[in-house]
Amino acid sequence: MARLQILLSEYDIVYESQKSIKGSAIADFLASRAMEEYEPLRFDFPDEYLMCIFEGESSKDQSWKMSFDGASNALGHGIGAVLVSPEGNHYPLTARLNFFCTNNIAEYEACIMGLRAAIERKIEILEVYGDSALVIYQIRGDWEVRDSKLVKYRYLVAELVKEFKEVTFHYFPKEENQLANALATLASMFKANRETEIMPLQMSIYEVPAHCFSIEKESYGRPWFHDILEYIKNQRYPEQANENDKRTIRRITAGFVLDGDILYKRGKDQMLLRCVDAVEARKILKEVHEGIFGTHAMGLLWLGRL
Repeated sequence: MARLQILLSEYDIVYESQKSIKGSAIADFLASRAMEEYEPLRFDFPDEYLMCIFEGESSKDQSWKMSFDGASNALGHGIGAVLVSPEGNHYPLTARLNFFCTNNIAEYEACIMGLRAAIERKIEILEVYGDSALVIYQIRGDWEVRDSKLVKYRYLVAELVKEFKEVTFHYFPKEENQLANALATLASMFKANRETEIMPLQMSIYEVPAHCFSIEKESYGRPWFHDILEYIKNQRYPEQANENDKRTIRRITAGFVLDGDILYKRGKDQMLLRCVDAVEARKILKEVHEGIFGTHAMGLLWLGRL
């Protein structure tokens, strides 16, 4: 404020601080002028026969989304684009550029690749997102295209846009364009010959570690506790067991309990854990991880049976 006062000191300006106004004064003023601009209410509704102004899905619900990105580094040039359906399905696209190009050219190439893929899918309404402010604002016409290398790209995009019923271009930060950026970086770093065909990427989501479903195959169709069960029930050793194997079986069986035909193993806290074969183990694991038994704590109890 002091700086502004010095700059405006040559003018005849008087500074006065704003005075406080009580709320009651404003209310009294409005009450005194309430009848001067009175206008009676109109209760008639001329379009009362209209029951609905618009029916059907909005263009927002039917629109696809497309994000693109280009990458140029010492290893090469790559482009990536992702088409997202209204249902949320992602369709990744990636390509490697085997010709010299700048970062802006790579961005235009990625955008054109995504637009052509959308045209092949006969998409009519498309929202395009990119993290290159120059490309987005040039396509929208907000910025002038001065680089001669980009003029033809801008013209090609304008021709492709005519194939859509409605298309909009938006700029968003690079942090929100992770998938397209990853595809472009992958294409720029991976060198493939012309004869190699690489199918689109398929991303899966695993909720549990891989070892949870890793169950060893049982030999000879017998469960893993067959020798232990035979010794406890019939005091019988395996046919080819030597003296060392027999001592090991006797030592191991001390930690097992047989109840009828069901074999249990004693835990460290003296809890009995039922021994199951591979088929039953897979069934229990599947039921636990699908949430059939409710809470995860219940699932741990079922896992304890293993």
